[in-house]
Amino acid sequence: MEEKFNRLIFIPIAAVLFLMIGYQYVCPADSNTCFFSSEEPGLVERYSGSGFHLVYTEPDADEEELQSKITARFNFTDRELDRHVDFNIRGDDVMVFLHIQKTGGTTFGRHLVKNIQLEQPCDCMPGQRKCTCHRPGKAESWLFSRFSTGWSCGLHADWTELTSCVPVVMNKRDKKSKIKRNFYYITMLRDPVSRYLSEWKHVQRGATWKTALHMCDGRPPTQDELPACYNGEDWTGVPLADFMNCPSNLANNRQVRMLADLSLVGCYNMSSMSELDRGHMLLASAKANLRNMAFYGLTEFQRKTQYLFERTFGLRFIRAFTQINSTRAASVGISEKVRWRIEGLNALDMELYEYAKELFLRRYQYSRQKQHQEERLRRRQERQHRQQLHRTYLSELWRLGGGGKEEEEEEEEEKVLENVATTEDYSSQVVRW
Repeated sequence: MEEKFNRLIFIPIAAVLFLMIGYQYVCPADSNTCFFSSEEPGLVERYSGSGFHLVYTEPDADEEELQSKITARFNFTDRELDRHVDFNIRGDDVMVFLHIQKTGGTTFGRHLVKNIQLEQPCDCMPGQRKCTCHRPGKAESWLFSRFSTGWSCGLHADWTELTSCVPVVMNKRDKKSKIKRNFYYITMLRDPVSRYLSEWKHVQRGATWKTALHMCDGRPPTQDELPACYNGEDWTGVPLADFMNCPSNLANNRQVRMLADLSLVGCYNMSSMSELDRGHMLLASAKANLRNMAFYGLTEFQRKTQYLFERTFGLRFIRAFTQINSTRAASVGISEKVRWRIEGLNALDMELYEYAKELFLRRYQYSRQKQHQEERLRRRQERQHRQQLHRTYLSELWRLGGGGKEEEEEEEEEKVLENVATTEDYSSQVVRW
């Protein structure tokens, strides 16, 4: 009677253990294999030991196809391709967003304050332009951007302005002048022709950005160094031809100018060196600064931008980025002659964008390959873990079953037969070969 009772208890215990082991096979802990669809595009529900979580998954890219699309013009080292930042949001690290006009920076800036999974999310009140982005448990900001700290260093401050201004502003805000912070600069770039046309349409509607400071070496440019392109309050209704004909139009090569160290070329003093030498120095400086930035994205590659940001900073976005190609610039029809003229006016930006695009795509490819390696390693570790669980399960099953002498003899006999069968099967294959 007692033996029968033990066997009745053994059956449900064995069934539970079997289900647990089986679940580990199908959905091991910390695995990405257990996904459930979500209503939000680009998001899936993943189960872990603590429950279900919404995560963004980048669809697998065809690496060979991507490789064929990259025209190799520049040599990049692994150190330049492998971008990872140990961003300490609880410490003294600060993310600084360099916002270049008409590069999709407003959309990306909103992602930073409203779309990142954080322990303490940014506090964005309805009707207010700025959000409060404090570190967990501290009244200190981890983000320096238009939508968090405002235009604290001037409207659309460039690299030259930000690098000299941000440390001073952050010290005043947090009242910690002796703290050594790590500043991680990020930005967005865009195809120069599309960006130029978008800026023209924006100016045509009345935008001026005339309150921008353009500080360099401690002073703004003089009227002679940076003459205005229009008389009156703004340049509303300006034709594209007039927009292109102004030699001091800051829309020309704006991305290079805003990413370069202007102190190297005498700021806005055009007489300090020849135009050719100035262009070479500005382009080289912009490339170096861009290459050494913690992160930059491209407007034309929204999903890849999201993926690289997440990989770089170890942060996750809640909603997937959306690629919007129906912009005002896309609706502008221009002739080939006008396009060539715009490309000529933005020759430095064209060179910078080609450089940035290749580096961006190579970083994406490098990161994808590295992720695949990490996933293979994780799967190997999971298999080893499951095998260990399986061995533990068999051992526990044997212990709970009683393990009589007759059963031991039967198991030993089965092992012998199994070894014999395996040997015979292998031998027969050898004979056939």
